[in-house]
Amino acid sequence: MEQKALKTIFNTCKETSLSGRYINAEHIKPLLIKHSNNFKIEIIGQSVLKEDIHSIKIGSGNKKILMWSQMHGNESTTTKAVFDLLNFLADDNAAKSILKVCKILIIPILNPDGAKAYTRLNANGVDLNRDAQNLSQPESNVLRSLYNGFKPHYCFNLHGQRTIFSAGNVDKSASLSFLSPAQDEKCSITDNRKVAMSIISNINNMLQTEIPNQVGVYDDAFNINCVGDAFQTLNTPTVLFEAGHYADDYQREEVRRLVFRSYLAALNVIVEGKIDLNDFEDYLKIPENGKLFFDVIIRNALYENEIVNIAVQYQEELIDNKVRFIPRIEKIINNDAFFAHNYLDASGNAVYGGDGESLTLGSENDFVIINNAKFSLKFD
Repeated sequence: MEQKALKTIFNTCKETSLSGRYINAEHIKPLLIKHSNNFKIEIIGQSVLKEDIHSIKIGSGNKKILMWSQMHGNESTTTKAVFDLLNFLADDNAAKSILKVCKILIIPILNPDGAKAYTRLNANGVDLNRDAQNLSQPESNVLRSLYNGFKPHYCFNLHGQRTIFSAGNVDKSASLSFLSPAQDEKCSITDNRKVAMSIISNINNMLQTEIPNQVGVYDDAFNINCVGDAFQTLNTPTVLFEAGHYADDYQREEVRRLVFRSYLAALNVIVEGKIDLNDFEDYLKIPENGKLFFDVIIRNALYENEIVNIAVQYQEELIDNKVRFIPRIEKIINNDAFFAHNYLDASGNAVYGGDGESLTLGSENDFVIINNAKFSLKFD
C-alpha cells in the first residue's frame, strides 16, 4: 500500500470506543462481538482470576503471524492500535492482499487481570515476560499453547514503554522502540534475527518521515526467560514493538496512530516479500534507547544553598477507573545531563510545594511555588 494512503487511512479505521490509557477486558467485549461477524474469535484460556483470554484469527494465507498485546496489563496503546487494525482488516477491499497472503492470530489482552488492575504483573504478581521457561502462570501457558499449535512464521510482541526513554543519548524522546531479540548468549546476528531486523528497518524508514530521530531500539542482552528471546531461539523471527511518548501525548493517541501505521508497514513487508537480510546493517544504525528523560525539570532552583535542577516523574495510578498522573520529585540534579518533556525555570529562586512546604525526594506535588507564584506540575 502506498505511503500516502497509509497516512490518511487511520482516521477511517480508528476504533473510537477505545481511548486513553485504561483498557481492560470489559472495554473490548463489545468489539469482540462486533468483529465476530468478520473474524474467528475464540476463548483460548483463562487468567488467574478466571477472566477469559481471547484469540482473533484473520485471513487465509500461508504466511502466519502471531501477535499478542497487554502481556503487561498497564501497556494498552498497542491494544488500541490492534482494534484500529481490525477495523482496517474488516474492509475486504482495502485489506485484500493481506487477507489473501497472511493468516494472523491475535491475542488482544493476554493479561486481563493486570489490565483491570492497571499493573504490569498478573494477579499472582508475576511478570509474564519473565515466565517463558517456567511457564508457571496460566496466561503464559495460553500463549505458549497457541504458539505451539499455530506454528507462526513471525511473532509481533506488543508492549508500551515509560516516558523516560530517549532515542539515543540526545534530546529526542523514543516515541516508538523496537527489538529483534537475541537468540543466544553471544547475541549472534543470525538469519532468523535478520528477518526481524529487516521488518524493523522498513518500519523505521516509514517512521522517520513522521517522527525523525524519535525511534530507538532496546539493548539485545539475551534472557531466555523473556518471551521474545524464547521464540527467537525457536527460530521464529520476533519483533518487539514498544509504544513510547510523543510530545504532550500522555494518553498516547498520537503514538497509537504511529503504532497502527507500524503494523501496516510490517504486514506490507511480509505480504510484498520485501524482507532483505542485508537490512540488518540499517537496523544496527538505529540508536539504542537511553534513560535520559523526566516528565518535568524545574531548572535553576535554589535547593540547600545550591543551584540545581529538580526532576519530576509522573506516577501512574488507577483512581476511580481512570489513570491519574501523579507528579513526584524523582531526582535532584546538579548538571544538565538529562532532558524533560516539559520545563519550568526557577531563575535561582527556592521552590516550595503547593502548600509552601519544602520539597523532598519522593514527595508528591501537583503544584509548586516559585517566587510567590504557583505553577502546576500536571500536564493537564
